[in-house]
Amino acid sequence: MKYKLLENPNHEKAYELVHEGLRKKATICIYANCKIKYEGRALSQLNWGERIILIKPDGSFLVHQDKKVEPVNWQPPKSKARTYLKNETLFIESHRRTPQELLTVELGEIHLINYANIEDFEDLEQAGYEKDMGDMIMKRPHIIEEGFKPTAREYSVEHGFIDILGKDKDNNLMVLELKCRKAGVSAVKQLKRYLTDFDNKENPLTSENCEKQDIRGILVAPSIDDDAKELICEEGIEFVSVEPPKELKRNKKVTLDFF
Repeated sequence: MKYKLLENPNHEKAYELVHEGLRKKATICIYANCKIKYEGRALSQLNWGERIILIKPDGSFLVHQDKKVEPVNWQPPKSKARTYLKNETLFIESHRRTPQELLTVELGEIHLINYANIEDFEDLEQAGYEKDMGDMIMKRPHIIEEGFKPTAREYSVEHGFIDILGKDKDNNLMVLELKCRKAGVSAVKQLKRYLTDFDNKENPLTSENCEKQDIRGILVAPSIDDDAKELICEEGIEFVSVEPPKELKRNKKVTLDFF
């Protein structure tokens, strides 16, 4: 199940949903009356009030009031969340090891609670960096490899839009995913989903003559992190290191200096 939602659940039902959401590494959102205690570099307590609690798969834990952009209490990524029932009351904790911090939320009346397995593989793109990177590759396809012939851009498939589609010198299909910064596991997973879309034999690009051809997945970025390197080996995906156009580097530097 991609998502689950409960309105006005009792604490036992809410516990089951939160526990399931944590196990599935889903994004959990709770609208409830709650009380919060923080222990760590300081001590703080927030008394009863209606708030939004957000728990993300990366360990981020945020509590929002009905004002301001920033959460009133929060824990960063890589924190560990757990939930438990005590005297028929639901508690949710977020623990951080370094430095030692513990955020404990005691829930009262729960109005709405849900979890969702969100699929989002995109990084925030500023000033069209990836578009300009794609323009560069379309003009100079040999920077990917000799004999590469791009045939389409923003090609629509079930799971999104392929950045560049083309063929190699042996007429094999090439699916390119572009990242203008260091690529991570999410980029590899995104490319893998695009490749699975071509398993459908009814797709014109995988029918007739193309059935005997290989379909190559190419991740294009300046660099990739260690986890991504491991995953591309497992998935049979290739990596090509390409730096963004020099103009983008200058623009990026100006942007960073500005902020």
